Amino acid sequence: MILHSIRFRLQIWHGLILLAVLTGFGAMAHRMAWDDELRAVDRELEQRAAMLFRPMGPRPGPPGERPPGGLMPPPPFARREGQARLIQSIEEASGGPYYFVFFDTDGSVLKSTAQEPIPMPETLAATRAHGPFPAMAGAARTRGTNRESYRVLPFGDMMLVGRSIAPELSEMRAFAFSLAAGGGALLVIGLVGGWVLASRAMRPIGAISATASRIAGGDLSQRIPAAQTEDELADLASVLNSTFERLEESFQRQARFTADASHELRTPVTVMLSQLQMSLARERSAAEYRETLLACQRAAQRMRKLAESLLALTRLEAGEEKIRHDRFELSQVAEESVELVRARADERGVALRCDLDPAECTGDADRVAQVVTNLLDNAIRYTPKGGEVRVATARNGRGAKLIVSDNGEGIPAEALPHVFERFYRADKARAITNGGGAGLGLAICQAIVQAHGGSIGVKSELGQGSEFTVTLPDQ
Repeated sequence: MILHSIRFRLQIWHGLILLAVLTGFGAMAHRMAWDDELRAVDRELEQRAAMLFRPMGPRPGPPGERPPGGLMPPPPFARREGQARLIQSIEEASGGPYYFVFFDTDGSVLKSTAQEPIPMPETLAATRAHGPFPAMAGAARTRGTNRESYRVLPFGDMMLVGRSIAPELSEMRAFAFSLAAGGGALLVIGLVGGWVLASRAMRPIGAISATASRIAGGDLSQRIPAAQTEDELADLASVLNSTFERLEESFQRQARFTADASHELRTPVTVMLSQLQMSLARERSAAEYRETLLACQRAAQRMRKLAESLLALTRLEAGEEKIRHDRFELSQVAEESVELVRARADERGVALRCDLDPAECTGDADRVAQVVTNLLDNAIRYTPKGGEVRVATARNGRGAKLIVSDNGEGIPAEALPHVFERFYRADKARAITNGGGAGLGLAICQAIVQAHGGSIGVKSELGQGSEFTVTLPDQ
């Protein structure tokens, strides 16, 4: 559903944030504009009031009679004279948009040009109960659609000047509508732009999803187009492409392993079936039956050896095979392995040369001996009569190194990356093999070395021979 779409949720958050920003900006702009309008009206009202009245300072009274923070009450004749003058000024200025209200100290209205009763400002009402009025600067208030400015006069009475601010309110409503319209347009543009950007940002994810769907459908050769991804998604695409590549290689190895295992098992099974069918076709002598049983035994032993090798390899790769971590001398293990295969080397006319320097390491001596024996057996098998196989051991930093090399036919360059794979046989390398194994020996060697935390590698050239190097840690 669209509500569960990442693009839709991103758009919702983007829209809410943009709406909050535009609303805040519009409210701030409207408030600032309204404050400017009110300050302009207040200045206008203060100027109007100044035209009517020029302050008359109070006459000082006897010392000690001035109340703290207040003004001395003027003599009655001076106060009445000032009130009369102000009332006369109000009458002369009456008319126009302004109205004037003159409050006495007791809150009564002395003069008003307003067409409706004007309530006394709260400031004046609050100070009536506190005796003489304090000297005050001008103050202002908004009452309905009117703005009024007032001040306390030196005699304690109050003058108020006001006018309607309906034009300003209408102007501010128009300004608010303009802000809303502009904000709405920006919101629409922002949402459209956000949708476009979100669509572009999600496009590589769509490509990744489509590629993964095709791979899940069985097409393991598919890869994510790198040109459609950017920034962090480019790294993700690279990682996924590497994962897909390894997945494809794994499936290829699995398919090759299944085919090779089937082929290896089919040969001894075919031998057993053919021998049994021949024996059952007619009556045979005891010697012939014995020969048949021996052939079946050899085939069964071959199958058992293959099954044991596969089981050992699987357990090693799964980490289920227990590897001892004892101190042992690699040169001694290599020497014992050389003596074990010497008879086979002499039979094939291959010379064995040893250069065994002390090289102590940590691990399972029996498993390492299996590695050395397999490598020597392969070297002898692939070296023609009159050739030479060399074995060397030496220290390698904090570990030990074993090198098994020969001057045989070598391995083709295209086969080198695959020599440690299960059942792998390079045609050219195997062409000279007589009675070769199942193709699991090097795979088992690699699994054993890796279980020890070491590494194994090979270098070879056709016609020059091969060199296998094993490094084992000393820890």
